[in-house]
Amino acid sequence: MYAAGGYYYPGRGPAELRDEMRGYLDQGYAAVKMKIGGAALADDLARIEAVIDVVGAERVAVDANGRFDRTTATQWASALAPYGLRWYEEPSDPLDFELNRAVTSCYDGAVATGENLFSVPDVTNLVRYGGMRPGRDVFQMDAGLSYGLGEYARMLEVIEAHGFDRRSAFPHGGHLINLHIAAALGLGGCESYPGVFQPFGGYPDACQVTDGRISPTDAPGFGLEQKPGLAELITELTA
Repeated sequence: MYAAGGYYYPGRGPAELRDEMRGYLDQGYAAVKMKIGGAALADDLARIEAVIDVVGAERVAVDANGRFDRTTATQWASALAPYGLRWYEEPSDPLDFELNRAVTSCYDGAVATGENLFSVPDVTNLVRYGGMRPGRDVFQMDAGLSYGLGEYARMLEVIEAHGFDRRSAFPHGGHLINLHIAAALGLGGCESYPGVFQPFGGYPDACQVTDGRISPTDAPGFGLEQKPGLAELITELTA
């Protein structure tokens, strides 16, 4: 598991960002992800360095949410290269496979993408034309956003047929559905949103994160009824 956060908030600087990341470590997470691209490059690098001070570079991923053009994406690749980060996520539009290839061609670290790819043909084109590298890069397709678990299983077949291990898949989303999918299908892991997107983000109290690992409970289905805040919402909607 890794904790996703590090958003931009008015009046919050590197000190507050450090406190946020320390909080994730205190909750049992061992790796984190933060946003980039919403500030000047120099300011964002200062934010990254603040998080590295707390977590360690190899446990920090950065996410551009597809906002960069080719020039900016490759400039950022050059700027990030010395840090040795866990991964550089969605530098560009996920369907711009040529641009993704340009980034992987100039960046030795891992690149992560795929959360906005919703079908097997999309994933097939990513592995054919996007420059993804077996043993290094990360696939983040989300069964909940696509055509369900059947389509997601076929996506895994595609990446495995092209020489990728399914443990390179880390579903996007940070909710109980993808936790169960990652555990059931033997994936590399998945993200968590312990601080945002409530009541869906994060997990029930019975799902304790320890040293960056977590197990689903034995509750029926996905265990949604065990999630504080979400359980009450389900009761309200189904009453």
